[in-house]
Amino acid sequence: MNRVDVHHHFVPPVYRQAMSRHGLHKVAGAALPDWSVGASLDVMNANSIQSALLSVSAPGVYFGDVEEARKFARECNEYAAAIRDQDPDRFGSFAVLPMPFTMHACEEAVYSLDVLKADGVVLLGSTEGKFLGDPQFDELMAELDRRRAVVFVHPNLHRSSEELGLDAPGFLIEFLCDTTRAALNLILSGTLERFPHIRWILAHAGGFLPYVAWRLSLANLMPDVASKAPAGMLTYIRKFYFDTALSPAAYPQAALRELVEPSQILFGSDFPFAPAPVTAMQRDTLEHSTVWDASARTDIDRTNALHLFPRFVSAGDVVAPARARDVSSLAPLKRAAANAGVRLIDKLRNR
Repeated sequence: MNRVDVHHHFVPPVYRQAMSRHGLHKVAGAALPDWSVGASLDVMNANSIQSALLSVSAPGVYFGDVEEARKFARECNEYAAAIRDQDPDRFGSFAVLPMPFTMHACEEAVYSLDVLKADGVVLLGSTEGKFLGDPQFDELMAELDRRRAVVFVHPNLHRSSEELGLDAPGFLIEFLCDTTRAALNLILSGTLERFPHIRWILAHAGGFLPYVAWRLSLANLMPDVASKAPAGMLTYIRKFYFDTALSPAAYPQAALRELVEPSQILFGSDFPFAPAPVTAMQRDTLEHSTVWDASARTDIDRTNALHLFPRFVSAGDVVAPARARDVSSLAPLKRAAANAGVRLIDKLRNR
């Protein structure tokens, strides 16, 4: 029993009831699955998952009524805390927030992290058309940064995805678009630069982000972008953590291997939206992966997550110190040098 599952959903009874009242029985084309603590423990035991971080999936808790969203968020977070308190070695949680309402989201984040002792928060890539990185959320980012919070970014269906008219369930492709857009906006808006202590986990291997990383790095040649992301696009992309949920195959894992250190990759199952047989298939695929050696697989399964969630460290774990982030007094000089270089390159490019 060694794995730490950072992408493990739960469906509290109050949440299922709320979805039903609003006529919602599917999430991005996938039926809302049955769930219980026992079902989670069964799949965890069958797949050597020691600990699971519970999170609410899309569409979050906002169904058109702000007060209702605040109530649902609190009830879901207290329900998750009760599960953790009953079995703290097996369960943790990412608190859901009543997005996109910043003041209320701040209140729930403070309560969940400081009082309930949640392990982090879950934020959807977009809510009501607003992507992460929007200036509207700066106050929330400041609260999370002060607490060095772990933020799990899960995709949602953006209205533009819903209006495409494609005859395909949204979880197949559009979910990946939402994650990719949110990650890009977090960089371009300067959110990662201004709030450097937040630790970000991107679901589903980061959507398309690893594949398009070089293309996105061309933004370094744009002075208006470089002023908000002075360390360079690839530097910020490599600060994200990426989970393996529904992405265990060699294709996405090889892209991650070329882009980031193995220390940035975490095991995720997506249970119960990925039912027990699919969870087992993902675990088996990773166990037999030719992309990672045995040492890297061990780190992906467990050790990397222990840097983010040290309360799960147990006897026998060997956890090397995490690499420190560059928030030193030299950072302003580095930014100035980067900006000067970008201006020169841009001038030459436009000759």
